[in-house]
Amino acid sequence: MDAVNNRLVIRLAPGDNIVVARCDIPAGTEIPQEGIVALQDIPLGHKVAAVPITKGTPILKYNTVIGYASRDVSAGAHMHNDNIAADSTKAMGSYQFCQDYHPLEPVPPDRQRMFQGYLREDGQAGTRNCILILTCSNCAATVARKIADHFSEEVLAAYPHVDAVVPLITASGCGIEKSGTPLEYLQRLIAGHIQNPNVAGALVCSLGCETNNIDALLDGAGLTPSPMLGRLVIQEEGGSRKAVERGIELVDRMLPLADACRRQPLPVRYLKVALECGGSDGLSGISANPALGRAMDLLAAQGGTAVLTELTELIGMEGALARRARTPEIAQQLIDKMQWWLDYCAGRDAQINGKVTPGNNAGGITNVLEKALGSAQKSGSTGLNGVFDYAQRIDQSGFVMMDSPSYDPVAGAAMFAGGCNLCAFTTGRGSCYGSRHMPTLKIASNTPLYLRQEDDMDINAGAVVDGEKTLEQMGEEIFEALIALASGQPSKSEAFGMGSDEFVVWWRGVTA
Repeated sequence: MDAVNNRLVIRLAPGDNIVVARCDIPAGTEIPQEGIVALQDIPLGHKVAAVPITKGTPILKYNTVIGYASRDVSAGAHMHNDNIAADSTKAMGSYQFCQDYHPLEPVPPDRQRMFQGYLREDGQAGTRNCILILTCSNCAATVARKIADHFSEEVLAAYPHVDAVVPLITASGCGIEKSGTPLEYLQRLIAGHIQNPNVAGALVCSLGCETNNIDALLDGAGLTPSPMLGRLVIQEEGGSRKAVERGIELVDRMLPLADACRRQPLPVRYLKVALECGGSDGLSGISANPALGRAMDLLAAQGGTAVLTELTELIGMEGALARRARTPEIAQQLIDKMQWWLDYCAGRDAQINGKVTPGNNAGGITNVLEKALGSAQKSGSTGLNGVFDYAQRIDQSGFVMMDSPSYDPVAGAAMFAGGCNLCAFTTGRGSCYGSRHMPTLKIASNTPLYLRQEDDMDINAGAVVDGEKTLEQMGEEIFEALIALASGQPSKSEAFGMGSDEFVVWWRGVTA
């Protein structure tokens, strides 16, 4: 990429017929780099026709088709909703499985990086040392929050090695099918949170009569109440007030045991990074996402794990991802899950059928094909080693994928349940997502956003757009920042206290 400080646009590939504005460009501005004049105001991150384009011509970005010209346009025209038509996203045909897969050459032992983490008895490693307060249903929500509220910063000051006591409340858990996917996903999500290595202890709260029965939940996951896994049933305790008192007592007993845990040097291969993007813009796929991909290549070489999800934002890129698959079976799993989404969303006003969110669109992303082109870049370039169901335990290293809707708290909760102990989150419009139990590195795609929401953003990938850093340099900066985050340095969202409400279950078939 050739963004230089005195250039107004970014050309992503020599054969592209559009370029991208790296700042707001007023109408009438000369763009010497391309030998054109802006015919309309071109906002930051939006596309400009680099040459005259006739109706029906493919629109090329990164030398990839993101749509077709819906009418003739002149060089310098703003290329967006009124002159780009997306082709059908149903073109699921034959694929070249595994054609781009190459075994990863691991970093030699003497060059392996370390971080300061918590080694757990099951062989996993945590980046945080938290106690979670979870609920089987919304009926226990107030009790769980009151228990967690008791453990203020002043109380926890006596336990300096405990990072947080975090309440995670589900909105449902009763009034649903007594069997089937929604209940299965809820139970898988709760059990996965209990078993995540960032969790030293957990208290599960229940009313006592809900569909999501507490004992069935624990038994189904092979979990047994213990000093670090509490079972609290409001009806058995004699009501809400007594349940709060009992819950505080149970957590009080956990705190000294959790505080006895200590960080120790551990190889970076223990890190499992959840890859997220939210509030993307036209620069996300140029700066933040590919830079994060560079960082994930570095992590994979160290034996770590990068988890890409939100399949509805990857339509059109499934073929490229399938070519990176280690085996035909892995590639087919991806195609099957993508086909499920296409079948389910057929005829619905869902993103996978073309339209992106209003914020994405205002930021310069015209359709889901363009969005997918940028979203996939978070994964880097290494082989695809596994495809996992929603909130399923991740047991492969390197680059893997997980099925989930494209809604940040749903996808984030699923990846934490799968074993992720960090999150890297890119944004161009300004998402506020974060978590105390899954520390989240927020990466801005452009400098104006970073300066506007500096209290939320940890990294400014806008330096790539500004010509100050290469993608490789920014990838190295992100990689180093993730190691520091894993070792205990708080992210900005973590320091603010984000994470108690960013816990949302996928009621399959509702969220797309």
